[in-house]
Amino acid sequence: KMAAAAGAAAGLWSEVNRCGQNGDFARALKSVNKILQINKDDVTALQCKVVCLIQNGNFKEALGVINTHTKVLTSDVIAFEKAYCEYRLNRIESALKTIQSASQQTDKLKELYGQVLYRLERYDDCLAAYRDLIRNSQDEYEEERKTNLSAVVAAQSTWEKVVPEDLGLREATYELCYNSACALIGQGKLNEAMKKLQKAEELCRQSLSEDSDVTEEDIEAELAIIHGQMAYIMQLQGRTEDALQLYNQIIKLKPTDVGLLAVIANNIITINKDQNVFDSKKKVKLTNAEGVEHKLSKKQLQAIEFNKALLAMYTNQADQCRKLSASLQSQSPEHLLPVLIQAAQLCREKQHAKAVGLLQDFADQHPANAAEIKLTMAQLKIAQGSVTKACMILRSIEELQHKPGMVSALVTMYSHEEDIDSAIEVFTQAIQWYQQYQASQTTGANPKSPVHLSLIREAANFKLKHGRKKEAISDLEELWKQNPKDVHTLAQLISAYSLVDPEKAKVLSKHLPSSDTLSLKVDVDALENSHGATYVRKKAAKLTGDNQQKEQGQGEVKKKKKKKKGKLPKNYDPKVTPDPERWLPMRERSYYRGRKKGKKKDQVGKGTQGSATTGSSELDASRTASSPPTSPRPGSGAAVSATSNVIPPRHQKPAGAPATKKKQQQKKKKGSKGGW
Repeated sequence: KMAAAAGAAAGLWSEVNRCGQNGDFARALKSVNKILQINKDDVTALQCKVVCLIQNGNFKEALGVINTHTKVLTSDVIAFEKAYCEYRLNRIESALKTIQSASQQTDKLKELYGQVLYRLERYDDCLAAYRDLIRNSQDEYEEERKTNLSAVVAAQSTWEKVVPEDLGLREATYELCYNSACALIGQGKLNEAMKKLQKAEELCRQSLSEDSDVTEEDIEAELAIIHGQMAYIMQLQGRTEDALQLYNQIIKLKPTDVGLLAVIANNIITINKDQNVFDSKKKVKLTNAEGVEHKLSKKQLQAIEFNKALLAMYTNQADQCRKLSASLQSQSPEHLLPVLIQAAQLCREKQHAKAVGLLQDFADQHPANAAEIKLTMAQLKIAQGSVTKACMILRSIEELQHKPGMVSALVTMYSHEEDIDSAIEVFTQAIQWYQQYQASQTTGANPKSPVHLSLIREAANFKLKHGRKKEAISDLEELWKQNPKDVHTLAQLISAYSLVDPEKAKVLSKHLPSSDTLSLKVDVDALENSHGATYVRKKAAKLTGDNQQKEQGQGEVKKKKKKKKGKLPKNYDPKVTPDPERWLPMRERSYYRGRKKGKKKDQVGKGTQGSATTGSSELDASRTASSPPTSPRPGSGAAVSATSNVIPPRHQKPAGAPATKKKQQQKKKKGSKGGW
């Protein structure tokens, strides 16, 4: 029996070896299971079974075999297979522990270690791991390692805003070009990134077209991720229509990459904003597809969740919006956006005071983010009309008090409230801050910074505008001291002193340059020959000539211009007296009868026998005496008999016209009130 079993096992092993070489792992698994029936603890057979299951994609079952036979399949024997199964099952932390617990770090484990670190977004460690692999490996997978290395650099540039170093990688493949473009996008070099993507598209087409089995649909599917990145660049450049068109083209291809679809759907939602919300609600379903969470980075997933909360707010789903934003806040307590979304939702519900309180609580708990929160609070106060309170909030942001933008905003708001003293105080505090900063940074008398001088000038102009000349003098003197050749500042200083200390103004006026020293460097000939000067000169000459003619020809008779004979109508008859009312508008002539809508048709024989025919409006029971009168019916007034020799009213007043327009209208109104 033992000899027969050994012979059968040998035959089965031969079958396993043959199937493995042919890539038929399903048949190999059947043979391995038969071997395990003979010897259930055969280490080699168990290893082969795990490999067959992995090759068939049954990672969960393979991991189950490893965990069931831990005594036989120790970590030294099966470490790589176990870590790989955990990696493919998205148990990334477990895979990392398995790799780190292995007694010997083989090349396969190092390769997997780099992939695990990338998924965990530990980019610095991942970069070091791939560099070590490239340096110490020489095989046919060198191009793939370089591609992975460039992907790590692109991720650092995109998510960590790290300026990537030049790795000296030759961009011979479309994957390397694509990763290089992603790194450029992270640096904000959008035009360069677009050129790289175009090169990547060209290389991809060349590479895939060499394979006769690849169809055009396959090429477009492979290009989808490149086109998606192109659309993203267009969106960043403000070309939203072009980006939207390209995004929708990619969705129509129905790519199998759920991560790509989720990103494109999210970007379309950001373009739609609060418009086209029904399309956004359809697109948001693509972000909920199974496996999306394993395809995207944490920041991408977070951005999608933020946009879901905003979409809920735009679609008036208040409870859903609060639920999503509260969940986001619990996941990232220090992040601003969840709190801002909650505040925006409260404002939509007209609960401004509650929104301000929510923001104030967050600012107290997270002082590092207080500046942005306080800016939002100030905006809410302005929306409520509390400008003074908004100014108080803005002035409490110490790190922004001296910024020119903040100073400008505060001065504008205080001026709107006619609080000039507070506006001047804002200028004074900002100028003092720059003085203290300059004193701490340098020693001795150094020239003031351009921003400092600009603030002093703006303060002086503001004070002069509001009649504070005494206060403006010190600022102007400081400016003139910094630049004694500044004539404009000197003129302002003299103007200010002229109302306060005229003697001082006279003394300062001596520093003004004389008119002889002022060389305007004007080309007089060019100025006189310019279009405007020529027009003025010609006009002046014309006026002078007219005046001379008036003076010289006072006794002469002024020549009269010949009037052109007016054109007469074609049917003009000189024997007929023209209509005296021909110059009046038709409506104001005594014989005007109103506009005719059409001749009354002969209605004889068009009703029941013996009945009188009437207009349809007179048969309408709703048109009773209580109904408001309608416009007169054509033909209800006295008709004028037509003749073959018609003379236009302009030339001849028709015979038999009614006396006046007013009487005729009254007559028509009476006729329109007939009820049934």
